[in-house]
Amino acid sequence: MDQELVVRVQQGDQRAFERLATADYARLFRVAHGVMGDRESAKDATQQALLNIWRKSARLRDPAKYEAWSYRLLVRVCYGEARRRPRWSSSEDLSPDDQGSTTEAYDLVADRDQLERGFRRLSVDHRVVLALRHLLGMTPEQVAEVLGLPRSTVYSRLQAAVKAMRAALEADER
Repeated sequence: MDQELVVRVQQGDQRAFERLATADYARLFRVAHGVMGDRESAKDATQQALLNIWRKSARLRDPAKYEAWSYRLLVRVCYGEARRRPRWSSSEDLSPDDQGSTTEAYDLVADRDQLERGFRRLSVDHRVVLALRHLLGMTPEQVAEVLGLPRSTVYSRLQAAVKAMRAALEADER
């Protein structure tokens, strides 16, 4: 991330914020979508996070830590959205045009449905750590920094989330 751009945003430069928001939207949306489970909720969360970034940018002490700080703001928004919309939902379109054969399409839908049922059973805490760890490929140490948690808490949440997902998938198979 361009630290100079972040500093300009902190000084109230709207054009710098537009550039920053354009550059950050996809990165933030990917995490929000992983946590929220559907595009509309993810768009709402991402837009709210960008608004919070603009409003709170002056509070960021170290521009070099902008990326972790922006994820932290996004995660807080996702928690708020999850409280307002506690049910997991997916509005993804799996159109046949995007698929190969009918068998492949069926398998893809079945696998995705099974994963969504398992993910639906997870708490927001568990969905957040899984999204940061596996969607973004962050290390547990980076996840701990983003969430402001001890590393041991991140490890225990990851372990509990994987265990819960595994149990949910096994229950579905039975």
